Amino acid sequence: PPLPLLRGDRVVEADPNQASLTDKYLTECVNFIHDNKDGPFFLYFAHMYVHVPIYAPLTFLSKSQNGPYGAAVEHIDHTTGVILDTLSELGIDDNTLVIFTSDNGSGARNGGSNGQLRGSKGSTWEGGMREPCIVHWPGQVPGDAVCRELVTTMDFLPTLAGIAGADVPQDCTRDGHDIWNLMTDRPEATTPYDAFYYYRRNNLNAVRSGNWKLHFDEDLLFDLDADVGETSDCYQDHPDIVKQLTELADRCREDLGDERLNVE
Repeated sequence: PPLPLLRGDRVVEADPNQASLTDKYLTECVNFIHDNKDGPFFLYFAHMYVHVPIYAPLTFLSKSQNGPYGAAVEHIDHTTGVILDTLSELGIDDNTLVIFTSDNGSGARNGGSNGQLRGSKGSTWEGGMREPCIVHWPGQVPGDAVCRELVTTMDFLPTLAGIAGADVPQDCTRDGHDIWNLMTDRPEATTPYDAFYYYRRNNLNAVRSGNWKLHFDEDLLFDLDADVGETSDCYQDHPDIVKQLTELADRCREDLGDERLNVE
């Protein structure tokens, strides 16, 4: 179908070359930062990469060792570097929080890889739902810190509201938590989640608490600390853990439902 490039409600290009889109987006981002450098601003840059079809510029494609996928990944790295350099050149990098993350694991096609993680995009294995999250704020976030606690993108709203001194609306239930203490590597900071529930559409496929993850579609239990690849089933060895996680799942089903078990 026709997919014009728009700025606001105005058509900029009727049939744009997809290989040039990321650089166009980057130019808009840099211009926006320059225009708003003297006051608070929020910039959300959602890449089209590395979703298929992948159209990468020849500059990156010609030196990629992993085809279009590798070229797209390097192009993302390039745009991130330009944005960080822009903040630094304008002298506002120490007053700007940058969060780099994704929305799902790799589709494991066209050059993508989830490493040792099992499964891929669309699944509730770790390879489908774990993503990288890099937080950058000189003077506020330690540059050499690594956080291994479980958080979700739902946590960004209350966290950013807290940093900005804004109130989070209380007119509905919000599942996120303020994770600023985790971002700043506080020694006492731990995950705010007693449990994490792995839904695929309306089906509750798994539940995690601490290092334990229980899958319901195949009755499998994994210790993610010892076996992040979910390869060694411990279901028969830990009936107490299975019972505990099943009870957590039942509580969740009462709240959110589970189409697989006809729970509404």
